[in-house]
Amino acid sequence: MTHDPLQLPADLPRPVDDGAADHLRGRWLPSVEVLATDGTMVDLSAVSSAWTVVYIYPRTGVPGVDPPIGWDDIPGARGCTPQSCSFRDEHAEFAGLGAAVYGLSTQSHDQQVQFSRRQHLPFLLLSDPEQVMGEALRLPTFEADGIVAYKRMTLIVRDGAIVHVRYPVFPPDRDADEVLAWLRDATAVD
Repeated sequence: MTHDPLQLPADLPRPVDDGAADHLRGRWLPSVEVLATDGTMVDLSAVSSAWTVVYIYPRTGVPGVDPPIGWDDIPGARGCTPQSCSFRDEHAEFAGLGAAVYGLSTQSHDQQVQFSRRQHLPFLLLSDPEQVMGEALRLPTFEADGIVAYKRMTLIVRDGAIVHVRYPVFPPDRDADEVLAWLRDATAVD
């Protein structure tokens, strides 16, 4: 079956809030380094921007490789390309609000580099296949066809602390718009 990675199926199952991210708001980002698509090691707790947005996604598609068995039936699994592209398309507005954007998944560095190049992403993707960040923050995961992936969520960070969590994120292609709306409100108060 061929999928258009930019189109979400009309019958995409909606994820429910299972409470797996309730512990994150108010937590400090751990000092953990993960490999970025530019080859550097990034410690999100040391990012110096006014705001840091970390969208956490299960995995992007790989050209010529079928998605894991049952992928489209797992609530919240499908939609990583539209989500990433939404952050790409709104990147200038995030920058204008002083927000640095990062994507994080358990996917391999090589796959993320290829995806970032294909989609012309102006921000870094972070590869966490050993789930170092995931363990430190107790990020919720799911398994599909032997692959462990993070559940989709977005963290908004200020001065190293998680101040807002979007979980579950649905539909994924609207995530950047929802985060921007939240940031506009938050920066209007500053």
